[in-house]
Amino acid sequence: MKQTSRNPLWTVLALSLGPALALGLARFAYALLLPAMRDDLGLSFAAAGSLNTSNAAGYLAGALASVAWARRFGARRVLLGGCVLTLISLAACAMTRSYTALMLLRFAAGLSGAMVFSIGGVLAAQLASAHPQRAGLLLGIYYSGIGVGVVLSALLVPVLLANGSHGWQSAWWGLTALGGLATCLIWQPSAWIEAAHLQASAAARTPMRTLASPLLAALLGYFCFGVGYIGYMTFNVALLKGQGATQIQLTLFFSLLGLAICFSSRLWARLLDRHHDGKPMAILNLLAGIAALLPLISSSILMALCSGILFGACFVSAVASTTALVRHNLPAPQWPAGIALFTSIFAFGQIIGPVVTGWLSDGAGLEKGLLFSGLTLILGAIVATRQQALSCGK
Repeated sequence: MKQTSRNPLWTVLALSLGPALALGLARFAYALLLPAMRDDLGLSFAAAGSLNTSNAAGYLAGALASVAWARRFGARRVLLGGCVLTLISLAACAMTRSYTALMLLRFAAGLSGAMVFSIGGVLAAQLASAHPQRAGLLLGIYYSGIGVGVVLSALLVPVLLANGSHGWQSAWWGLTALGGLATCLIWQPSAWIEAAHLQASAAARTPMRTLASPLLAALLGYFCFGVGYIGYMTFNVALLKGQGATQIQLTLFFSLLGLAICFSSRLWARLLDRHHDGKPMAILNLLAGIAALLPLISSSILMALCSGILFGACFVSAVASTTALVRHNLPAPQWPAGIALFTSIFAFGQIIGPVVTGWLSDGAGLEKGLLFSGLTLILGAIVATRQQALSCGK
């Protein structure tokens, strides 16, 4: 079957619903649910951040195991299995008020989300390799699926939160329904990709540790990105609410952030195609850091909206820059290991970020927590400039 070759844009658009589910719905929607869950369950910022840390720990476990699972069971089975497990975890979150149970379920959602995101990233890289003139655009479209999930969450969650003090549970059900639709839409296109053999190579057994040294600067820069971005995405809505933003303004902020993610793929496509070193990651880290600091300069809603748009415009392309770096600098059989390595270091950062940001927010206020996030992102930009192009690529 040749559908993937003739219609790469439609194929990658369908594949992008994986990130929409794994991150847009299962992870970032939590920022919208956080204020209501804190009020209803009596959670501190540190406890609320720990739920995201549990999610990131599961994400790390999934990232470390997903390539081996794809080798054993096939990429499509891992991708779809991850989608189904994510749906189960979302639905279960709607059925419990136990903090311990929520911790376990957020871990499960992270694990399954990494299965979807990591293996989907390998498939997107393979598809991009078959269409080198549009490689940066195809990778950007795949990762911009996150924005679709963010926009849908922004439109749905506030409506469901209005259902009384337990409205956050209704919101989890709504997210489950959206995720079910996304899974159905991924089902057939993923079969086309499998039929065209655009999947992780069964022969790809490169240990991740062998790639760590030549990619060290980029890995450290991406670690800082993981630490910094998750604090912004977890607590910024709570900061805006504390500054007096209305529900309509919060919905507008999250919607614009999501739309910026959706349309960012074309904005940075040439940057990802032209540079084989750490420059794209450095630029995008720097812009994300500036975006995270904007709400600290002024509490006006206009500044908050500018922050969300700028952050959304560079967030997923920073993620895509790692896949582009792997594709430019490593032979194809090493792509699964390279992508899994970046996904794992990203997960380590996401484990640390919510805990530190939550602890600072409890002790010194949300502003100090977001200051930490912004400065960490800028540090990541500085480190990423040290990454040079490798000589072992294509």
